[in-house]
Amino acid sequence: MKYSIFCFAATCATCLGAGLDVDLTSTDSIKAAAKVVAKNLMNYYTGDQPGQIPGILPGPPPAGPYYWWEGGALWGTMVDYWHYTGDTTYNNVTESSLIFQAGAPQNSYMPPNWTASLGNDDQGFWGMSAMLAAETNFQNPPAADPQWLALAQAVFNTQAARWDTEYCNGGMRWQIPLSNNGYDYKNTIANGIFFNLGARLARYTGNATYADWAVKTYNWCQAVGYIDQDFNIFDGGHVEHNCTDINKQQFSYIAAIFLQGAGFMYNYTDGAAEWDERVRGLTNQTFNYFFPNGIAVETSCELAEGVQCTTDMLSFKGYAHRFLAQTTQMAPIVHDTIMAVLRTSAQAAVKSCNADGTCGFRWTTGSYDGITGAGQEMNALGAMLSMLIDEPGVSRPFTNSSGGTSQGNPDAGSDPDVFQPTKPVTGRDKAGAGILTALVLACMVSLMVWMSVGK
Repeated sequence: MKYSIFCFAATCATCLGAGLDVDLTSTDSIKAAAKVVAKNLMNYYTGDQPGQIPGILPGPPPAGPYYWWEGGALWGTMVDYWHYTGDTTYNNVTESSLIFQAGAPQNSYMPPNWTASLGNDDQGFWGMSAMLAAETNFQNPPAADPQWLALAQAVFNTQAARWDTEYCNGGMRWQIPLSNNGYDYKNTIANGIFFNLGARLARYTGNATYADWAVKTYNWCQAVGYIDQDFNIFDGGHVEHNCTDINKQQFSYIAAIFLQGAGFMYNYTDGAAEWDERVRGLTNQTFNYFFPNGIAVETSCELAEGVQCTTDMLSFKGYAHRFLAQTTQMAPIVHDTIMAVLRTSAQAAVKSCNADGTCGFRWTTGSYDGITGAGQEMNALGAMLSMLIDEPGVSRPFTNSSGGTSQGNPDAGSDPDVFQPTKPVTGRDKAGAGILTALVLACMVSLMVWMSVGK
């Protein structure tokens, strides 16, 4: 994911009016408010307009503030919106957007147009949205189009092929193309998404290979020091330092992605002690660090003296709420702990919104702060949706043996034409290239001499 500042203070009259009226004890009230915020969120989407690109939010910079990955995050949010509320208003645009950006013909969410800013985390966020569509039995695409489960498998398979043991004894790099800035960085979000997808695919398909990868990835993150003994999850390190120069920044959505994945592994292993410990530990530390006084705060950039968050960071709280809520379905051992905090946080989130569904970023002020955007709308919407997790009509994630209807393809993404990383050029490569160049030059000189003699 790439970071770009996009914060502004709204000055319209509606921004100064009454707050959004939501009763968090009333299902109907939550759904009504969510509908207002969802409409406001979708006003940021212009991909269905003439001349625009389907599936993405305005961008990337300088064309607009949003990078490609946040479109994938948007559609995951809208899948959850349908799942929790039953409102199908945005289902067709959600389906068509997830399919359009899949990157035919490989359909592994690596479309060539986004190569210049394509990270494993960017690709992975689209894959998680496809996985969510499979788990919720979201409307399936026509048979001629790629299917949700197959799309998630394609993302997982292409990423498994990029597991790099040459540096840091494993793990995936942040960026996919060698030429991209950040290719030398192995970060937790890329590896966390890979772990998350592995855990969810293992549960959905029953295939232990996915679970093996999930265990391997989590263990690697611990071994390299990205997850410490207190369940802090740090940002990453560089390969030239063997991943020992750890950036100690922490972000809420990374913690939530690991916790959600751990919840799925807890469910898949029938509550194994290892995953019991990890689920509890991650839950406690996530709340200790990111929910002071029970309200979500993006601690690394939401500072007392001012908000220093980038456009990407302004959207993290909503994913945290959504992923934590789903964790309670997979790991009931932390249900009451999680829901008590999410309720307090959601109540604060609601107070950041105006009556027209315009929502701010800070949830600790008790009112709208004037910092708005698509990420902030996703935050507030995610917080409200999390309050519906225990409603009778909200199903647990399906599997292919419990009613899941999405068709998979375990070989998806394994096409040899799918872009894989190129190894850095070595001294031997350079020497070989020099010899080849000398031979070519010698042949050219001989040819020129022969042509001149023949005249």
